[in-house]
Amino acid sequence: MQRIGFIGLGIMGKPMAQNLLKAGYPLVVYNRSRPAMDELTTEGARLADSPKAIAEQSDVVISCVSDSPDVEAVALGSDGIIEGAKPGLLYIDMSTIAPATARKVYTTLKATGVEALDAPVSGGDIGAQQGTLSIMVGGDEAAFQRSLPILQAMGKNIVYIGEAGAGQVTKACNQIIVALTVQAVAEALTLAKKAGVDVAKVREALMGGFAQSRILDIHGKRILEGDFQPGFKLNLHRKDMNIVLQTGREMGVPLFGSAQVTSMMDALLAQDKGELDNSAIATLYELLSGLT
Repeated sequence: MQRIGFIGLGIMGKPMAQNLLKAGYPLVVYNRSRPAMDELTTEGARLADSPKAIAEQSDVVISCVSDSPDVEAVALGSDGIIEGAKPGLLYIDMSTIAPATARKVYTTLKATGVEALDAPVSGGDIGAQQGTLSIMVGGDEAAFQRSLPILQAMGKNIVYIGEAGAGQVTKACNQIIVALTVQAVAEALTLAKKAGVDVAKVREALMGGFAQSRILDIHGKRILEGDFQPGFKLNLHRKDMNIVLQTGREMGVPLFGSAQVTSMMDALLAQDKGELDNSAIATLYELLSGLT
């Protein structure tokens, strides 16, 4: 089996790494904080002290970190993957970053004989835990075929999109739909609450018609229960929407709905709610509607 290195053991990365261990892959891990690394060692992973050390010990390196600068540092920076990589290494970045950054990493590593894929994911912490993530992949198709058995240990809906950066463009599209659907669910349930009807029954009725969605199911339940423990943190979704708006500007595409929901996220961040789940947008609707 190919030796895998995994960098980034957060809400998403840790369960993804655990699924690779369950699939039998030899795994070495690196994370900026120690507790998650220690937990993985009890399950059979080995530790490394830098992305460079990860690359030196691996055939395939996977990263799942927060933002474009983090990926550049991990892949191309001092003590980064590029310093420990040998020709033939495959690097799979499963973070959500700017398409331009994904293309830069691909081009730079390609010149050293390293293949790179951008393979962002959707499905939240639940999908990461259950190994049912949707994975959208950009890069060379031969590299994708090599990665497929590994990706299948973490996800179910795995689609090769096209050239480098294409996976990140797809993820930007995904984040638009998620953000606007969360907003729609929050708006609808706030209207129902303000009208004095049974919000749980409203959600139940909507789940049986064209309004049905996974977001109405999972996020609607969170809104009903007022439970905003993060499956996907609001501040990370706000970061993704910055990528969306940046990409729209680069492509000359007006993104009116994205701009509006991003402004609402900004209002929540100003209230120090960035660590809550992205469904916490409902709290802003309730505040503005006089319900809190």
